[in-house]
Amino acid sequence: MKNRVLVENLIDSPDGPVAIGGWVDRVRDQKNVQFVIIRDESGAVQVVNVRHGEDDERANLISALPAGSFVEVTGDLVHNAKVKLGGVEIQLDAITTVGEASGAIPIANDSTIEKRLEWRFLDLRRPEQSLIFRIQTTFEHALRTYWIDKDFIEIHTPKLMASPSESRAELFQVPYFETTAYLAQSPQHFKQMAQAAGFGGIFEIAPAFRADPSFTSRHATEFTSIDMEVSWIDSHEDVARLHEEALAAAFAAVKAKHGAEIEALYGFELEVPTLPFPRIPLAEARQIIADGGYVIPRADGDLDPEGERRISAYVKEKYGHDFVFVTDYDVAIRPFYHKRHDDDPSLTNSYDLIYNGTEISTGAQREHRVDVLSEQATEKGLDTAELETYLDFFRYGVPPHGGYGMGLARVLMLMLKLPSIRETTYLFRGPNHLHP
Repeated sequence: MKNRVLVENLIDSPDGPVAIGGWVDRVRDQKNVQFVIIRDESGAVQVVNVRHGEDDERANLISALPAGSFVEVTGDLVHNAKVKLGGVEIQLDAITTVGEASGAIPIANDSTIEKRLEWRFLDLRRPEQSLIFRIQTTFEHALRTYWIDKDFIEIHTPKLMASPSESRAELFQVPYFETTAYLAQSPQHFKQMAQAAGFGGIFEIAPAFRADPSFTSRHATEFTSIDMEVSWIDSHEDVARLHEEALAAAFAAVKAKHGAEIEALYGFELEVPTLPFPRIPLAEARQIIADGGYVIPRADGDLDPEGERRISAYVKEKYGHDFVFVTDYDVAIRPFYHKRHDDDPSLTNSYDLIYNGTEISTGAQREHRVDVLSEQATEKGLDTAELETYLDFFRYGVPPHGGYGMGLARVLMLMLKLPSIRETTYLFRGPNHLHP
């Protein structure tokens, strides 16, 4: 459509001829006038059509237009402060249907999330849903800007693997010619390879896969993982510092660009986290939770969802902060490649980052000595023969390094105070969701 103007730009356009394109949100038919709300990817505007008797073809066309139909509109733009929807309206000259809806829209704002997922392309037309993915774009761009300004390299690791990165428990197996391949749970091995290659700081934002039959609000079988790895660190604290700085920069970018829309559509002011984030060792976190009257049921002592909520509430009350690094995890809880404390081999140089009561990330210093790495893999019951390609990365010298992986949809879910990552995933994949 030539000379199409986005709705969001109408307020800055002069009165006079204008052309827009979008879908019919709703029609209000009155005796002498019609009001058509047209919505495009940037917003909604009121189009006014004056009726000219019962045989007015244009008025009859508008009355019959199903909601959701895509139309082209030309007319005269008029700035009018009395118009509640954006302070402008268009006096209709012509309307052309370019894609008529086949019937009533099968979902509504109050439809269940499961129903809305069936009709995701329609659900995503809602302004609050569209905003999620514009926020996502700003968030990712800000992270990339932070890393690139530090001279990090963006890499793209393969998602088909010859061997598991951690264990086989949550792996999707796929036929691969005469053998079996696995869908990558994370880029862990390959981002460590970049350290052996001398890349230094690297990052990736890409799909990851977990064959986890979980139906919780925060799990998916395919998700977008945000990963960073960096060389020449002294401990996991160096990783945590880079992590919190990147998040603070990304939240600031989101608030600057979308803060007013978040407040209008979601009803709250987005808070940019202050630096540094609080840190609490896991042993201390367990004690705080126990003192609050809750016993963590997990045999290995890892925080369960209720434990995460309780330590988060404690931090919010004591420090006024929405984020907390829970650090120094027990060896039994962590994968074989996490480096152990020099003075206490029962603990690892690692952390979980909890945001608004939910874990969003795991970070750690990695073990870079091949002999120790091999021993730790054996302790975890892994077959080192299957890890030979990975272990080869460490046979020719690797600097001390570490990094983290973070779930994008979880961060957005918690940022916008939404109940499920189904809302913040473009097309959700779970045990019973493989379409559309």
